Amino acid sequence: MQNLKISLITTSYNSEITISDTLSSVLLQSYSNIEYIIVDGGSSDETISIIKEYEPLFNGRLKWISEKDDGIYDAMNKGIQMASGDIVGILNSDDLFFDSNVLGDIVQAFDSKIEAVCGNLYFVKFDDTDSIVRTWKGSPYHSFNKGWHPAHPTFYVRRSVYQKYGIFDTSFSVSADFELMLRFIEKYRIRTKYLDRYMIKMRVGGESTRSLKNIFRGNKNIMRAFKKNDIPVSVFYPVRSLFPKALDMLKNKIGLT
Repeated sequence: MQNLKISLITTSYNSEITISDTLSSVLLQSYSNIEYIIVDGGSSDETISIIKEYEPLFNGRLKWISEKDDGIYDAMNKGIQMASGDIVGILNSDDLFFDSNVLGDIVQAFDSKIEAVCGNLYFVKFDDTDSIVRTWKGSPYHSFNKGWHPAHPTFYVRRSVYQKYGIFDTSFSVSADFELMLRFIEKYRIRTKYLDRYMIKMRVGGESTRSLKNIFRGNKNIMRAFKKNDIPVSVFYPVRSLFPKALDMLKNKIGLT
């Protein structure tokens, strides 16, 4: 196996309920050549105490800061700027790895020509991460404007790509992750490999899927991302994207999942 170093970034803010699961998930990874970076936004709960409790278990592989930021994408950018690894990935403070071999399999997928790797994820109940709400089954590349894009929590990228093509655009209050992947893959044509395996358990209720209003706002930002990067897209794209998200949200609210 290659010995590429992974810089894994977690952003947090008042994450005391979930961050222990996230930290434990990282510790359980069989691949050990990682640099774990936590960028906290100045939490007022027990988040920092929990990070300090886990810190010795990482044997020097964990570094963290806690300070005010301008939102999640600003925090992610801070983490990228702190990173020194060959590969950069992001693990949300309420998510966890599917199993202990995820990072090892990701590293193995990076040959000398591959610049990014993506895969599958499970959406799970907030209070029961073994209870699957729905799945995101990825596929090899076949164009963003036809509805394809990677699940961002599974998107691992060479740090050199960030250095060459930029970081998150913080003018996007939501969907900056979509814009970044669109820019990297569709505009600059980085070489991306789809790894057909489940990588992440993602708790339902992310910033861009928390309410119907945010779903509309996310789709508006997605259309802006296409325009910003001079990539043509159908006017019907938002409808095609909106319907399954709204249906999933409705099912969650009435307890059908």
